[in-house]
Amino acid sequence: MEVEVRENRLSGFEADVLVVGVPKHTEHVQNWKQIEEVFGGALADWIRSGDVPNGLKEMARVPAGSGKGFKRVLFAGLGNDKKLDADDLRNVFSAVGKELRKMKAESAAVWTESFATGDFGDADIAWAAAEGMGLGSYEFEGYKTGSNERQAEIRNVLLLSESDGESLMTAFRSGRIYADAVNEARDLVNTPGNMLTATAMADYAKELAEQYGFEIEVLGKAEMEELGMGALLAVNQGSVEEPRLIVLKYQGTDKWEDVVGLVGKGITFDTGGYSLKTKTGIVGMKGDMGGAAAVLGAMRIIGNLRPEKNVVAVIASTDNMISGSAFKPDDVITSLSGKTIEILNTDAEGRLVLADAVTYAKQSGADYLVDVATLTGGVITALGYDKTGALTNNEAFFETFLEAASETGEFVWRLPLTDRDKKRIRKSEVADLNNSPGGDGHMIFGGGFVGEFAGETPWIHLDIAGTSDASSAHDLGPKGGTGVMVRTLATLVDFMAEEGQLED
Repeated sequence: MEVEVRENRLSGFEADVLVVGVPKHTEHVQNWKQIEEVFGGALADWIRSGDVPNGLKEMARVPAGSGKGFKRVLFAGLGNDKKLDADDLRNVFSAVGKELRKMKAESAAVWTESFATGDFGDADIAWAAAEGMGLGSYEFEGYKTGSNERQAEIRNVLLLSESDGESLMTAFRSGRIYADAVNEARDLVNTPGNMLTATAMADYAKELAEQYGFEIEVLGKAEMEELGMGALLAVNQGSVEEPRLIVLKYQGTDKWEDVVGLVGKGITFDTGGYSLKTKTGIVGMKGDMGGAAAVLGAMRIIGNLRPEKNVVAVIASTDNMISGSAFKPDDVITSLSGKTIEILNTDAEGRLVLADAVTYAKQSGADYLVDVATLTGGVITALGYDKTGALTNNEAFFETFLEAASETGEFVWRLPLTDRDKKRIRKSEVADLNNSPGGDGHMIFGGGFVGEFAGETPWIHLDIAGTSDASSAHDLGPKGGTGVMVRTLATLVDFMAEEGQLED
């Protein structure tokens, strides 16, 4: 998508669509008369009658008439501009993106002044426009045959503004980088498990590494056996597909120190193993690698924006299948850390692969850990489908993370992890840990199990089982993979680069 900044007037340019924000109080917009003049003074009546609505995220298309450089005007309602916040603005532009796709527009001009309400500067608006339109216009192409219709997409954007052109274009391009990374993660989540195998995911990571100059290491089954990566290998036992441990390193400073570890669960399909899922519960399990997708998406942003921070990304990938060789309840396995685990539930496999991935991230130099996983149905029971659940062992680290989540508008809620919870995770007559202490407190036990392998390293666990996939269209996109946590993880790394080493 190409972006250009033009002077702040509604003439002298060409575009398929002119995008105009309509606040409740149009008198707050400087030079509002410019847009009224386009329609010969009729616009005020259209707004009063509701033909051009000003409610938040309400849209109206109006033909521009002859003699204009743009064919149509898309009016985007802003509601009460005094209450408009950054999330609202992002959502408005997402709605714009959806509408532009329906209009099959290939070029758009955004009159930034009409969106400049509250504390928003033109650079904020440029970022929100790029991010919102990019997220809102996303669609997964899928695999249907017989359609030759070309999908239209916005290729050129004009920002009509008097602000510094370079700063606006930089902000727009950054917003677009964020949106593209989320959409890539969405594609991964939406891809069927027979196509996105562990090997295919590793190949994707290799392409990412080549594109951005990351150091990459991919461990196969033989290497895992040599290292004693028994937890990941146990989950893979029933599969004909080999597992992969994918490691990407981005070095943003001179020395490999003060390293952030991003760890993703990459279960490409989850049957539940011998603790078999129900016929309805098993559908959609191609998305059980949403944590891996989030980490890969974050690394794409990091590769583009190059923060001064060191990052290691570790993804444990396999499917969880049933066969004569599959692991089973009552098995005892030995993890990479040396800790033994009693298997009580083969459908609690995500925490097993994360155990080895977290251990490997620490061995790779991670001083901070964030693991991301579609881990438990319990987080949905506790928080619903619109909130990511979190656990942590470090207050300062989590506060910085919450600032990042607030910046991106991704809602996170922390649950407690008590000593009593830890005792239940460690309760086993035959091993150091058990992988399924019970159905109560399910999300806490799942994440707390992973925390046993983080140890004293500052650690955050993110359970995205409810937020990784949307059952219907939402503010920032369509049904399917959401790409949740991509933007927050990248923003966290950026914030940590600015703050330097966190205090305990």
